[in-house]
Amino acid sequence: MSDDESGTGTKSSGPVDNAWAIKIPEFKKEDNPNGLLEESSFATLFPKYREKYLREAWPLVQKSLAEYDLKAELDAVEGSMTVKTTRKTWDPYIIVKARDMIKLMARSVPYEQAVKLLQDDMGSDIIKIGGLVRNRDRFVRRRQRLIGPNGATLKAIELLTNCYVLVQGNTVAAVGPYKGLQQVRKIAEDAMNNLHPIYHVKTLMIKKELLKDPKLKNENWERFLPKFKSKTLSKRKQPKNKKIKKPYTPFPPAMPDSKVDKELATGDYFLHEKERKMKKYLEKKEKQLEAAKVREVKRNAPFIAPPEPEPSSSKKLKNEADQDVDVDNLKKKIKSMQKKLNKKQK
Repeated sequence: MSDDESGTGTKSSGPVDNAWAIKIPEFKKEDNPNGLLEESSFATLFPKYREKYLREAWPLVQKSLAEYDLKAELDAVEGSMTVKTTRKTWDPYIIVKARDMIKLMARSVPYEQAVKLLQDDMGSDIIKIGGLVRNRDRFVRRRQRLIGPNGATLKAIELLTNCYVLVQGNTVAAVGPYKGLQQVRKIAEDAMNNLHPIYHVKTLMIKKELLKDPKLKNENWERFLPKFKSKTLSKRKQPKNKKIKKPYTPFPPAMPDSKVDKELATGDYFLHEKERKMKKYLEKKEKQLEAAKVREVKRNAPFIAPPEPEPSSSKKLKNEADQDVDVDNLKKKIKSMQKKLNKKQK
């Protein structure tokens, strides 16, 4: 750092309240007039389908790296990109940034986004999400959550974190400010751990609104932020008949009664052999008689007449009406009817 910059109020002896608010001083050519002692170079491979795009964008890459006195080479035969320092290179860390830039371009990040990495306040992060989920179908579904319908979720993440995010294959590439990169990594890892990215999007939106209010600057924001609890919906199938565990006792279970103990309890132990046999025989006979009675009932069941159904209320009324008919009056009516018929015939 130069003498005039060291006099500014960037240095502080005490603790810093907000490290993100500190402005990083720009590293200029005057800060390192002697250059670098050694030359460094980094190379990275790129897939075949990226060759056409890299050929078109390579003059722009060389032009942007030439501003920092770096050399860039594209080998289409081997499929590799190389960046090198020169004797004029004055920034010691720019070679690392150039290496990350060509890595991102090999991972399908466009030149317009990758070139931002050369700025001091910009960084990059390649998040490996392939090994976080074992099941392939589950991994594809969770990766799709990061993109969202028509890329809506990914666009929201980019707007809230000020980062360019590219989801491809087993990795998520991000370019942007360092604070935004932390947030992107958290969102990507939580998405693979079955926490939907929309929850983080909501949290970031609330924080963005809270930053606008100066009254809430020194207050705790926990009461404003949503709390999301992970719910495990898939539970193990429970057995139909659960075994109820008996309360633990340090004493062993009692010994079962032996044959002699049972005979002593019933009094058979003191009987003679003949009496014992006779008792067994009588018990056997009683069981046989009970079984014979059950069989007899089953055998006679088909011959028992079923109970007759009770007549309905309307039939009962008819029967009662038939019983109340006066026979003499009925005979007189019939005789009168016959006389009238005989007169008509005459």
